[in-house]
Amino acid sequence: MSTVNLSTITKQFGNVTAVRDLDLLIEEGEFFTFLGPSGCGKTTTLRMIAGFYYPTHGKVKFNNKDMTTVPPEKRNTGMVFQNYALFPHMTVFENVAFGLRVRKISKAETRKRVEDVLKKVRLESYIQRQVSQLSGGQQQRVALARALVIEPDILLLDEPLSNLDARLRDEMRTEILRLQREYGITTIYVTHDQVEALTMSDRIAVFKDGKCQQMGTPTDIYNEPVNDFVAEFIGETNLSPVTLDKKQEEVFVFNSDSLKSPIRVRNSKQNIATYHEDDELMISIRPEAIQVSDEELTELHNVWTGEVSLVQFTGASVHTFIKINEEITLRATGLNQGPSTYFAEGATVSVHMPEDQIRVIPRARE
Repeated sequence: MSTVNLSTITKQFGNVTAVRDLDLLIEEGEFFTFLGPSGCGKTTTLRMIAGFYYPTHGKVKFNNKDMTTVPPEKRNTGMVFQNYALFPHMTVFENVAFGLRVRKISKAETRKRVEDVLKKVRLESYIQRQVSQLSGGQQQRVALARALVIEPDILLLDEPLSNLDARLRDEMRTEILRLQREYGITTIYVTHDQVEALTMSDRIAVFKDGKCQQMGTPTDIYNEPVNDFVAEFIGETNLSPVTLDKKQEEVFVFNSDSLKSPIRVRNSKQNIATYHEDDELMISIRPEAIQVSDEELTELHNVWTGEVSLVQFTGASVHTFIKINEEITLRATGLNQGPSTYFAEGATVSVHMPEDQIRVIPRARE
């Protein structure tokens, strides 16, 4: 296992800066995810760790050893690509054994290591099968086995589940995490899928336009996003622009042109993000934190009256969209507790935003 230390990494392609001023330390045995939309710099960063790209500025270190210009074959990393990059004319055994043969490992040791790793990915009965005869999920396991069999210090995965259907993605998330825990290997995972990031990671780095916006545990990033980009990208949220009206000891009061009434927010680190005086501010509240009632809630703060414009049934949960006025519609999410609990479209309801569930965040800077 290795630590990975990226020190002020910048990567330019001509006039385009793909990654800028990135500093991060990935610990031994950690499952670390780069999350962000296409073109945000996450795969470029992974390729600099693998050695396929060299940074324009900055250093890449494994266990404090400078690897910045070391070629890929000398880094002892295992890579799983988005398209698996298997050899279709070879058997499962030949694909998995390829890296060992390149390293001139003996035939007996190669056979032992390939059989051991195929047992771990539950493909031992497919050892002589052509990879072209395997399903997508089985091919994914072969790609994982090929990366693991060389006993790498670091496992790198570049959107490995994007070609699989939804159910198979769920299964493979569990499988990858099981293998990572079993091997205890430092793993860096690239994805644009927030569910993969939240369910698999020890820590996440959220990327936008080549810069890391926030780094932290899944719960930290979900519950305490640093700006509106992170709040929207890491999950569903309701956003509305606000301006600060007054600070009180226990609550801050904000004005909202769209909601057309003051909003009270608890004065705490969990509810008020760090911001600068010239930042544009937003309130963010997750759909599951919004409370909806068909009764008046006159005794509470942060209550609005609206009309149910849409009800979406997803199985485990129900999404209710409430139109407050022409400018804003709020989304609330609740667990499915049976058809009798659904609100009817067109119904008038009260919407409550608890003071301790709202987070005030700045707009992301360009």
